[in-house]
Amino acid sequence: MTDLPFHLSSRCGAMTRGGTPCRAPAVKGKKRCRMHGGATGSGLPKGNQNALKYGLYTAEMRALRKAASQNIRASRQAMREIEQRMAPKGDSPG
Repeated sequence: MTDLPFHLSSRCGAMTRGGTPCRAPAVKGKKRCRMHGGATGSGLPKGNQNALKYGLYTAEMRALRKAASQNIRASRQAMREIEQRMAPKGDSPG
């Protein structure tokens, strides 16, 4: 495989912050340039610790919030039913 001259090689095409496509040449055998992920070692590291969820967003906390919401909903429904049973029947105001 022969190397293409710089001006004939394929371009990266990733969108820049300015909204225009990147004009840097793509890495050989890739679709992106070295700055946009075509280089070896680019991308997320294995076992990325920054992607861990904690606090309000863990599955355990989400399940706890869902259970609490269901309990609140059930309590409100029970209170409505109790109020309906306790309300005097046939009494008109005034």
